[in-house]
Amino acid sequence: MRIGWPRQVFAQVLIVQLLITTGVLLLLTGLFLQPLRTQFDAQAEHEALAIAQTTAVDPEIAAGLLSGAPDPTGPVQRQTERTRKATGALYIVVMDLRGIRWSHTDVQQVGHRVSTDPSTPLHGHVVLEIDRGTLGTSARAKVPLRDRTGEVIGAVSVGIAYSGVQERLLAALPGLLRYAGAALAVGAGAAFLVARTLRKRTHGVSVADIAALLSEREAMLHAVREGVIALDQHARVRLVNDEASRLLALEEEAEGRDLKEVLPPGRSRDVLTGHVTGRDLLTVRENRVLIANRMPTPDGGAVVTLRDRTEVELLGRELDSIKGLLDALRAQDHEHANRLHTVLGYLDLDMPERARDYVAGLTHARRASADNIAERIRIPMVSALLVGKSAIAAERSVTLRLSDRSQLPAQLIDARDVVTVLGNLIDNALDVVGGQATRPAVEVEVFVEADTVVARVSDNGPGVPVELRETIFEEGWSTKESPHHRGRGLGLAMVRSLAERYGGTARVAARAGGGAVFTVTFPDIVTRSAAHTQPTLAGDAP
Repeated sequence: MRIGWPRQVFAQVLIVQLLITTGVLLLLTGLFLQPLRTQFDAQAEHEALAIAQTTAVDPEIAAGLLSGAPDPTGPVQRQTERTRKATGALYIVVMDLRGIRWSHTDVQQVGHRVSTDPSTPLHGHVVLEIDRGTLGTSARAKVPLRDRTGEVIGAVSVGIAYSGVQERLLAALPGLLRYAGAALAVGAGAAFLVARTLRKRTHGVSVADIAALLSEREAMLHAVREGVIALDQHARVRLVNDEASRLLALEEEAEGRDLKEVLPPGRSRDVLTGHVTGRDLLTVRENRVLIANRMPTPDGGAVVTLRDRTEVELLGRELDSIKGLLDALRAQDHEHANRLHTVLGYLDLDMPERARDYVAGLTHARRASADNIAERIRIPMVSALLVGKSAIAAERSVTLRLSDRSQLPAQLIDARDVVTVLGNLIDNALDVVGGQATRPAVEVEVFVEADTVVARVSDNGPGVPVELRETIFEEGWSTKESPHHRGRGLGLAMVRSLAERYGGTARVAARAGGGAVFTVTFPDIVTRSAAHTQPTLAGDAP
């Protein structure tokens, strides 16, 4: 069966770690054995040196060397043999100035010249070496042999069998291998634990699969239409896709930074960090209404998904307006029927002139109201909104009045934001005063100062307490029950967000005589030509 390289990451890491551990231990063992061998060689050489020096200072050997010729049974041979047997040396050779042996382990070598160069010790120097001679490899020492006057008369060469050094080295090797084996076992155990942990983290997938998963994750994150942002346990941005960057208006280099650095304080940041909990949480970021869901991760972080609900929210508000218009049309149908009955009564009573005057008066009053709004508000989108809200207000028995100061030129950078703000403020005002029993009224004032549009909506309702005048602009704050098709507590938050996008403000104050006044400013929304050519209203000074 063919054994191939494993695909799983943990198995690859385990094998690599075992190979590295084994290689390091073999290297360390080799590095340790080399100096140990050098140490054993030095010990053998110094042991041979000690024997050679002891032999060289023996007066009988010096006297014997000067007394006659080399003799296998002479005093020099006998004395050196006793020393050799007592010390366990491989050989002790005494030579004269000519290099002729006077003693040797093999007596037949006595009287013959030595096999190696004796010039160094004969010149008074000591030689320590590992060399090969007639008796094999040995650790040898050569020292000069001197007479009583100190003159060199020969040399002493002592050898210790090198097999003894190897035996000592081999004797030390089992202990060394035991330590190396123990270290290898510890390393293998640590490698196994690391590989096991890695296996749990990677779920046993292969390196190729991990690379493919990363590529697929990147493609998926940037392809989905939902925003995805991942945070670590310290609220640092770990991952963010293109849609999340767009919805949250994040900077390009948001990854790796603290969420506090890339997102200003507010409900959006509280939702992302988990300070506000729940499912399908609504939040507003700039002019977008978002739905956020936060899922904690096992490492203490979280993954947050974001959906853009701006269009749905706008459609919901349009649906509310349409429902209001339908209610108004039903009321007008009922009122129209009553008026037709009145006209029919005049005709039955043979009063056609009265009938004509009655119909003319009704038509003139309604047309005069629409014409007044269109004359002062030159933007059709805004004037249509006010006419429609007037019909809804009339159906609810609420007086909706456009102030005499109101005027709005036709040249705005984006009139849709003004429509959104006015629609929210008027709807809130109608809801507040709709339940009053005595003359509920709402006044709308829209005018231009320099290049700033000021939108003001006031009502004679109960007003807003001082302690709540900032809270009501927070996302999710509302005193009304949420309908099924959309959430509550976003209108005023969106109003302030739109105003701040232009560098403006959204504030609420008390109305003289009771009620509340909401004022929103839009700086730099009027084009230059419109700011300097505002229309002159009837009754204004020329």
